[in-house]
Amino acid sequence: MAGLDIPFEVKTLPSIDESFPDTLQGGEIPLYIAREKADAYRANIRPDELIITADTIVWLDGQVLGKPRDADEARSMLRALSGKEHEVFTGVALTSIDKQISFVSESKVFFAELTDEEIDYYITTYRPFDKAGAYGIQEWIGYVGIRRIEGSFFNVMGLPVRRLYEALKEFGIGL
Repeated sequence: MAGLDIPFEVKTLPSIDESFPDTLQGGEIPLYIAREKADAYRANIRPDELIITADTIVWLDGQVLGKPRDADEARSMLRALSGKEHEVFTGVALTSIDKQISFVSESKVFFAELTDEEIDYYITTYRPFDKAGAYGIQEWIGYVGIRRIEGSFFNVMGLPVRRLYEALKEFGIGL
């Protein structure tokens, strides 16, 4: 947001439920969660305020890779991603008192083969337990493990900034 030169304030609510119906697939999942997060804020939105909520998932072979609970789960996720292509979906909801715009952004990520030593180094050094799929493209693993991406780099980081800017303009916010 700072890169868009738009003033903002970060607010968090504790204990927002990030579960989703089992029937949802791919991009439907983070879009649902972003809207649920927005609903959790609705009672606190001021008339002059816009709330932006988002959620990101890694989608591999029809399965969600969320945030790993521990090093073993992170290792398992990174081994599964090694040498494969996967999708990263980010759902975003822009919500005011009387309006909501939401969208989902998709990027394809192509991982190189990773050795067990590389995976262990990354987990130990960078502790990726707060990241979907157990990795951050902006960290060491992105430098050595990602061969290429199709789509938005910022989407893989967790916020598709260009697409968000378009949605902000729909709200009348921007340059």
